[in-house]
Amino acid sequence: MKKKRVVDVVEDILTPYVKTLDMEIVDIEFVKEGPYRYLRVTIDKDEPVTLDDCQLVSQFLNAKLDAMDPIEEQYFLEVSSPGVERVLKKDKEFEKYVGHVVQLKLFQAYEGQKAIMGTLVGLIDDHIVIENDQLGRIEIPKSKVSLTKLVVEFE
Repeated sequence: MKKKRVVDVVEDILTPYVKTLDMEIVDIEFVKEGPYRYLRVTIDKDEPVTLDDCQLVSQFLNAKLDAMDPIEEQYFLEVSSPGVERVLKKDKEFEKYVGHVVQLKLFQAYEGQKAIMGTLVGLIDDHIVIENDQLGRIEIPKSKVSLTKLVVEFE
């Protein structure tokens, strides 16, 4: 049997638990940065995520991972909220934040720009659709966008 990826193991462990807390997993990544490995878990819920929420999930996951020991190398565990300028990755996040201002960072320039802001219209046929003040309605294939994040507007 093929060994499961770390993120899949963590998702299997954590999903039922966060559901009991009325939370969801936004993202899980297991990355190497310099000489260190990081297991990063991002959680969310309807109300703002608190430090206590992160601590609760961290303690639960840490205990489970210590008992199972599925990760051979040393790593740092980080549990956090997505923050106010959250990155949109999943299709359902694009649905949830329709009407919000987003910034797209592109792999290649579009109309001379590698970063474009606009109001999110949605994700249509795997294209991120925004309304931009100067360029109007823009449809960019999701595969050509390196990052989509919410933008906080101060009035």
